[in-house]
Amino acid sequence: MSEIYSEMSTKRIPRQVTIEEFAFEKPGYVQVAFLIAKFLAEREVDRIFGICGGHILPIWDYAHRLGVKIVDVRDERAAVYMAHAYSELTGKIGVTLVTAGPGMTNAVTGIANAHFSRVPLLIISGIPPRPQRHMNALQDIPQVEIVRPICRYARTVLYRDHVLRELDEAVAQAKGQGNEPGPAFIDFPTDLLREVMPQQSIDMDRLLPRFRYPTCPDMGIIDAVVEILWSARRPLVITGRGARGSGAELTRFLDVLGGVYLDTTESRGLIAEDHPACVLAARGRAMTEADVIFTIGRSLDFQLAYGSPAVFKNARFVRLGTSPAEVRSNRRGEVEVFGHIPKTIELILQRAGSKTPAVDKAWVEAIGAFNRERANNLKDELKNAKSGSDGGMHPYRMLGGIREVLNRDAIIVADGGDILSFARVCLMGAAYMDPGGFGCLGVGVPFGICAGLLYPDRQVIVITGDGSFGFNALEVDTAKRHEAKVVFVVANNSGWNIERNDQLQTYGGRIVGTELPGCDYAAMASSFGLHAKRIYDPDSLPEALKEAFAKAPALLDVIVTRDPLSADAKSGLPLVPDYQALSSWDKMEREWMQESK
Repeated sequence: MSEIYSEMSTKRIPRQVTIEEFAFEKPGYVQVAFLIAKFLAEREVDRIFGICGGHILPIWDYAHRLGVKIVDVRDERAAVYMAHAYSELTGKIGVTLVTAGPGMTNAVTGIANAHFSRVPLLIISGIPPRPQRHMNALQDIPQVEIVRPICRYARTVLYRDHVLRELDEAVAQAKGQGNEPGPAFIDFPTDLLREVMPQQSIDMDRLLPRFRYPTCPDMGIIDAVVEILWSARRPLVITGRGARGSGAELTRFLDVLGGVYLDTTESRGLIAEDHPACVLAARGRAMTEADVIFTIGRSLDFQLAYGSPAVFKNARFVRLGTSPAEVRSNRRGEVEVFGHIPKTIELILQRAGSKTPAVDKAWVEAIGAFNRERANNLKDELKNAKSGSDGGMHPYRMLGGIREVLNRDAIIVADGGDILSFARVCLMGAAYMDPGGFGCLGVGVPFGICAGLLYPDRQVIVITGDGSFGFNALEVDTAKRHEAKVVFVVANNSGWNIERNDQLQTYGGRIVGTELPGCDYAAMASSFGLHAKRIYDPDSLPEALKEAFAKAPALLDVIVTRDPLSADAKSGLPLVPDYQALSSWDKMEREWMQESK
């Protein structure tokens, strides 16, 4: 991810809040709902995403009166996705307000996605009034019990004196203060929201924000890191979510070490694509040949073969992160460093001093040449890939047209199955978001809307498959109502193509439930008042995109072919192999297991 926000690392003096700012009809008292809204405003939450409902309307109304923007959506799942993007793009906590019962259960998929992605969120809900507890009240379900496994914090607050304490704890847990970041869930009985409390009983220390200070590791650990990295012949650096905000430090580190670098979709845009260490098109080769792997803010999940020695052959690991998943998940490092990442990188460079790295420059050059060759082949495909037998545009031609128009500071969102696989290898921007490790299709439209609201002066584009677009297609209405400056590009091949191809290849050609014929997404978007066009000719796409950005929110329905297999389809990802996510890695894992017997 980009340097779109800078992580705070120095002490900040919070604004002083006086009780005179509190206003309620009864002098000397405030309402609990007001206190909750004020708590959010003091933490610089400038917008909340959700759908109104009786159980949360007291908070909803006070938030509006305090100047917090309310982004009302068409489904709570989309609201959580938007809060997710808000957190990603601003570095502040994303907040969603959802009403009780089905409002809360609609939000669960979004909460699970944030849990898997380690994104700080605060989800606030309501429950029926306390006098109706255990009486089968309207929309009464065990909300906390439902979300507890996928939240860092999940509690119901029943007493007014506990409200600020629990909100403060929920935000601290969401931000990962002491553990992994992720979603926090809190709900309140509606009668408690309407309850009043005397001003003198308010815990002002809980109302005001507190900031986490940088954590610096022991110098002995830093020296051990230097010893391994500076003695490596073929060092590979891999970054993830935790590395965000450290682009300048990481660039200096790569310049000094002289190894090679791979981003992941969690950290895309952190390092410039043309930096000499970047070998994004040589990912598999670099992973296999490296002798030292330095992971920075990245868990070793299925996208990195779980750190398996079958894939990372003969490699030693050094791991730096700010949470357990980033420091020790799946494969332990010879040295594991828990600390503030920008400062830790600075310390590594300081301790290395004038030491000369032992990098094999011939290997680095060979990997670089291989990367350039593959990147040039890709550029050729982006310009010249032929249309399919069905007459549809090749996905690479569509993506080539998009690349032609995008600025360096564009915010890119990719969503889908096949089209995500094509987009992931050829689109770079100042910020990049996609379904992530959870594979949560449908995030594209909400992510893009949030980005368009936050950054109306930048290009914001969503590239989505027609299948994934359908999950939240109705949110184009939200984009129009709130005038989000976003362009949606739907790669329309009339089907769930990655699964359809799997059915053709693996299941005897039996096509069942993977066709989506006859959908005119441009007509749908036009009906909601968006500028929208259907595109058939790749040569007309660049001009259509320029017009769409000028008239955003806008949608282009691009007819693409089903014929080409994406990289994910070729890798066997849809087959769901037993031991690894990709068939090639699964084969390597099986061979390694056999050799280890």
